Amino acid sequence: MSEPRPDIARDAPAPDFEALSRNLALFVQGASKATAAYLRPAVEGQKTPGIADEVGEIVKTLGVVAERWMVDPQRTLEAQTRLGTQFLDLWASTLKRMQGEEVAEPVAQPAPQDKRFADPEWSKNAAFDFVKQAYLVTSRWAEAMVDEADGLDEHTRAKARFYVRQVSSALSPSNFVATNPELLRDTMRESGANLVRGVNMLAEDIEAGRGEIKLRQTDPGRFKVGENLAVTPGKVVFRNDLIELIQYAPATETVLKRPLLIVPPWINKFYILDLNPEKSFIRWAVEQGLTVFCLSWVNPDERQAEKGFDAYMHEGVLAALDAIEAATGERKVTAIGYCVGGTLLAVTLAYMAAQADDRIDSATFFTTQVDFTHAGDLKVFVDEPQVQAVEAIMKTRGYLEGARMANAFNMLRPNDLIWPYVVNVYLKGKAPFPFDLLFWNSDATRMPAANHSFYLRNCYLENKLSKGEMVVSNVRLDLGQVTIPIFNLATRDDHIAPAKSVHLGSRAFGGPVDFVVAGSGHIAGVVNPPAKPKYGFWTGEVGEGSLEDWLGRAEQHDGSWWPYWFNWIERQAPERVPAREPGSGVLPALCDAPGTYVRMAC
Repeated sequence: MSEPRPDIARDAPAPDFEALSRNLALFVQGASKATAAYLRPAVEGQKTPGIADEVGEIVKTLGVVAERWMVDPQRTLEAQTRLGTQFLDLWASTLKRMQGEEVAEPVAQPAPQDKRFADPEWSKNAAFDFVKQAYLVTSRWAEAMVDEADGLDEHTRAKARFYVRQVSSALSPSNFVATNPELLRDTMRESGANLVRGVNMLAEDIEAGRGEIKLRQTDPGRFKVGENLAVTPGKVVFRNDLIELIQYAPATETVLKRPLLIVPPWINKFYILDLNPEKSFIRWAVEQGLTVFCLSWVNPDERQAEKGFDAYMHEGVLAALDAIEAATGERKVTAIGYCVGGTLLAVTLAYMAAQADDRIDSATFFTTQVDFTHAGDLKVFVDEPQVQAVEAIMKTRGYLEGARMANAFNMLRPNDLIWPYVVNVYLKGKAPFPFDLLFWNSDATRMPAANHSFYLRNCYLENKLSKGEMVVSNVRLDLGQVTIPIFNLATRDDHIAPAKSVHLGSRAFGGPVDFVVAGSGHIAGVVNPPAKPKYGFWTGEVGEGSLEDWLGRAEQHDGSWWPYWFNWIERQAPERVPAREPGSGVLPALCDAPGTYVRMAC
């Protein structure tokens, strides 16, 4: 018995045509609002810089790939023939299906982790199956054209792969109503009401982004810093132009004598380590008997334009050390640096080593790079022309908008962090699920021009820190002079600070390094509380060889790495003293945690 001819909407209920007509009119109105919000900055003379440069960079990079193929017409013809052959196979397979014949294997199948084509209609319906496979064949062929192009330097090839991935992700048939069976069913069932809700949210998000889409990944109304995020009790005990220093209230009668200083990244807000009581690393550390201090960076504007890496070191980390000694009477501390906060901490340690300053007795790095040889996908944004373009943007305002960095991180995983939200919010018209991590992810911070330029050039572009060539405050830095104990945490699936990069950086230090690899990625691998651990971890000496060699001989552990880390801390300085109340000493409490700087919006 032959399979009936496919009807792309056969499972969808008939719409209410009167309601559909009314909703289409409302959709047009909403689209007009969204367009007006998009054009408003240009009409008001507030030109958004950088977009033309970014498009030009894409065209230039893919043009280089095309040139490499054009110099060898025979290979180009073979590549085109390969694509044509796959499409002929796909046509033949589809015609067989439509005539009721059995088809052994699809020409192309989605990867197992690809959720875009999970709806059964993508496979059951021959028309949608053809669209899906045609997309997969074309996108994979485009990726192969980049991989197989002769004569490309690795940076250009990495950029081309990145741009092809962005374009193919954007053009997926799952992103369009007419070619997505699930969207078609929803639209028919709701008579287009989903599109009206979606376009209204789109207009709101373009308005919030001042002419660019501020992608709605979660429900922002469900979260408030200091109420259901960043709620571990404490006091701000020090403040200057760059930082507020939070001292957290003790949860035990005695505490380790040596305080803990946390240096979070300034490209995000510190409360990733204090999302909620169940996930909070800060709260857990307090409960173990640590006196925890944490920097909260200011959300900079034009007033901090000239604040460079040296200012972030002196007015950030070193100022915090002075304040901790005043608050506790303790000169020696242990310190944690997370991501770029860890890079700053490493810079500070090298500077302190050169100055014979031994106040930091041991250091922990969370997903931190000090050697940027294998810096991952973010390197596609960093070469001389692109850095110059970013510097030109920052020169107009004195800082880089936080949304630009947030968008860059989202672009590293477009099929997880961009297009599902476009589909669910703007096409299905569904308000996103309230998720604290994604609220934090969208709570962007700006970056001052001097600091960000120094970071891009000295770390990503020229890799000076690991080479011993970085100069800060007229001091040449040598990580080999850092001989204190180091706990260096990488995460196995990190796309921002790849484990390979962190592993290589471990060798730059001159003292003992306890290298640990946690499961999962840049955030989930770090925020993995012992009460509900999702991932295990691996431990071992850095040794020689590659990361793969290290993993082959490392010891695997179940559960969270947090207790392992605390044991490492406690073994170094086990002495305990009566618990310290913030604000009870020389430094009075200025306000309750989480302070004022963390509440500053872009």
